[in-house]
Amino acid sequence: MEDFAFRLLELLAGGADSAELARFAVAEPRSAAAVDLALRINATVHGHRRREAELSALVDTAGDLARLRDPDEVLRSIVRRARRLLGVDLSYLTLNDAEAGITYMRVTDGSVSTLFPEVRMKMGVGLGGLVAQTALPYATPDYLSDEHFRHSGPVDEAVRDEGLTALLAVPLAVGETVIGVLYAADRAAREFTPEEIALLSSLADHAAVALDNARLLAEVSAHSQDVERAEQAHDRLMDLVLRGGDLAAVAAAVADVLRGGIGVYTAGGTELAHAGLPTAAPDPRTVTASYHSGRATATEDGWVCAVQAGPELLGSIVLRTGAALTDADRRLFERAAVVTALLQLLRRSVAKAEDEVRGELLTDLLTAPERKPGTLLDRGKRLGVDLTTEHAVLVVHADGVSRRRLAAAAAGFAVLCGIHAEQVVLLARTDAPGALAAQLAAALGAQAGCPVTVAAGGPARGPSGLAAAYREAERCLRALLRLGREGSGASMAEVGFIGLVLADRADHTGFIRQALGPVLDYDRDRGTELIRTLTAYFASGCHVPRTKDLLHIHANTVGQRLDRIGSLLGQDWQSPDRLLEIQLALRLHALRDP
Repeated sequence: MEDFAFRLLELLAGGADSAELARFAVAEPRSAAAVDLALRINATVHGHRRREAELSALVDTAGDLARLRDPDEVLRSIVRRARRLLGVDLSYLTLNDAEAGITYMRVTDGSVSTLFPEVRMKMGVGLGGLVAQTALPYATPDYLSDEHFRHSGPVDEAVRDEGLTALLAVPLAVGETVIGVLYAADRAAREFTPEEIALLSSLADHAAVALDNARLLAEVSAHSQDVERAEQAHDRLMDLVLRGGDLAAVAAAVADVLRGGIGVYTAGGTELAHAGLPTAAPDPRTVTASYHSGRATATEDGWVCAVQAGPELLGSIVLRTGAALTDADRRLFERAAVVTALLQLLRRSVAKAEDEVRGELLTDLLTAPERKPGTLLDRGKRLGVDLTTEHAVLVVHADGVSRRRLAAAAAGFAVLCGIHAEQVVLLARTDAPGALAAQLAAALGAQAGCPVTVAAGGPARGPSGLAAAYREAERCLRALLRLGREGSGASMAEVGFIGLVLADRADHTGFIRQALGPVLDYDRDRGTELIRTLTAYFASGCHVPRTKDLLHIHANTVGQRLDRIGSLLGQDWQSPDRLLEIQLALRLHALRDP
């Protein structure tokens, strides 16, 4: 008996399997009870070894996850371990694509078919569909004949091509959501034990963790990239602001970062700047929605964000893009709207300060030109205005229109524009003050929607000359209004002596200089008698023979003097209008200097 027991222990120690122990029992009939005990011991030892291998595989898998290796490599490792530990012919893993509504093969191990790795099916179909719906494991000894789930022709064909019979499927779940299925399959009929189902379920849990970790890492990486990109874009926008960049530069920077088209618009829908893809003025209702929410509002082809400063709506910024915006991109777009508002406020502040400086210069120039004229010239240079060159002075008048609005509209025509004595006054570079006054009256009248009258004086140079030109423009404006010419524009040259008669505080000296100045200067410089000849010519009814008799000179001399007068006053000096003004100027000159 002792020899028998010793021999049985030797078999166990040598790792004999159940077949060897059974043969020993046949050879020794008296050992049936002992052999049965040895078989139980052998099964327990093999169970512990299998469990040890399973635990080792799970530990290795957990180590793979802890080292954060490539998620695809982790999944392949899990599928290989499942095949080895369960001793099956094939193991594989499928994933669900909820957006596409399909289930597709992700990893296989042991496949010999060309069809099987390419399997794609609708979600809810096949054994995997049943497991995904119930979130419970399912085992079938004969897949093709099992009627507990919906079969699919292409899937069944792939199973036949692979030669599979028995299948075990367990869910891959993240929280309450089944994201895929892990399978173990044999080409022969087989019943899977509860221990095998538990093992495959544990491996499936590890696979789900690997996939979820990969998703989280991708999200973290994408978020980090978005944050870094947003920080770089923010720094770029701030640098633009600090370097004095304009709205066009901001639009170009944002269009480059967001890879789309950017348009900046006023509250009325007028485009201020544009970059990238073409954009259109936004729907006012969309701008209002963004204004009230304080966030960007989605449109059919992009986004719209209100540009506001506190409660004031300054305009809007439009993004046209075919791509979806991440949260970071949307915040960047909203930040661009804030930068746009900042630039507009800065531009408004600068314009206001500049207008005040220009207005102060204009006031000092027109009210006290003789007080430190050199300082006035220097102040003009700092504003880019050379007061030593000739400028026309224009005065703008309109009833029922804001003076500031008129000044803002007229600024584009002037080198200097402001409000002086409740009037909009401009300095402009032109050789034709009357024509510019008419053009300005038409343009401002169209913008204001009411008659705008513009009177011009000059051109003149220097503080004193410009002040005199302003007074001339004032007289011209009064004459235009008394003549009922509201909405027109002219200079004193077009109004003529009628303006002199109708204007308050008539400038007789200025009128005489305008009509006869070159002739008076010629007589003074050369000691000639052109003015006396002109007076005699008109007194004789513009008759040369009578003129020579009055002056006691030869007729040729009269002709030569008249030719000289023509060269000084212009070839049209004998036109009816000019003759009338010249005769009036001669009469005033005679009265002032008999």
